[in-house]
Amino acid sequence: MANPPFATRFDQETAVSRAGDDVFTGIIVPGWSTGRGPNGGYIAACILRALTERVADPIRRVRSLTVHYLAPPSTRPFRVITTVEKTGRSATFISGQMIQDDRLVAKAMAAFITPQPGPDFQDVEAPKVAPPEECPPLGAEVDHLVEMRNQFKTRFATGYPPFSESPTAETGGWIRLVEDRPTDSFALVVYTDGWLPAVYSKLPGKYATPTVDLSVHFRATDDPLPIADDAYCLVRFRTRMASGGFIEEDGEVFTADGRLVAQSRQLAILAPLG
Repeated sequence: MANPPFATRFDQETAVSRAGDDVFTGIIVPGWSTGRGPNGGYIAACILRALTERVADPIRRVRSLTVHYLAPPSTRPFRVITTVEKTGRSATFISGQMIQDDRLVAKAMAAFITPQPGPDFQDVEAPKVAPPEECPPLGAEVDHLVEMRNQFKTRFATGYPPFSESPTAETGGWIRLVEDRPTDSFALVVYTDGWLPAVYSKLPGKYATPTVDLSVHFRATDDPLPIADDAYCLVRFRTRMASGGFIEEDGEVFTADGRLVAQSRQLAILAPLG
């Protein structure tokens, strides 16, 4: 595979190689399973690698990524076929199809745009929480049930703990990859889908929550972020409605100093277990 920008296991496990002008190949590796297939954030990071390589312009950074999950991928090789839908002086819109054995498993659309002049304000506030070293691990009682949880260090810090039958479905805390590496757009993508679902805090039963689609907006002015390689990010997730077997989940990712660096929304199926 192509050499990733940072030589960590995460970079190796999301790396792609060019197999043509518009085609990239990679491998879905073990270790990212959620019980019903690989984690959606991990799949999104693999596709984003291919789209970034295809755009190949460090000034045009990813600002928006939406992935639809058509079928669960398997732990085997994949291809991402990329299509530049439109490009101009400041923006490139590009799509990507992840295929395994001629089976379409995911489709993505992304916008890569140069920095734009304009005002700078942030009216959303990060939760007021204790530092990571003073917070308990997240969901230690269920970590062994979800393989991909071993990819992160997590500390519960805000909202409600899992399976507490809380009045609202809201949870969050500190998250980082287990390895020290810069926090870039690929890490931010997996952070938006790396926490236990917020709905787990509200409902008394156990549920699977396979993702239908995941959208991420990247709000930072730098990629990677100008923070330490071992820094945690603070995340907050909320679900406000369950209906017809589906939920939405809204996410926010902040740096430790309260800067909002990513926002996400996903639609997921709410499937009872057992």
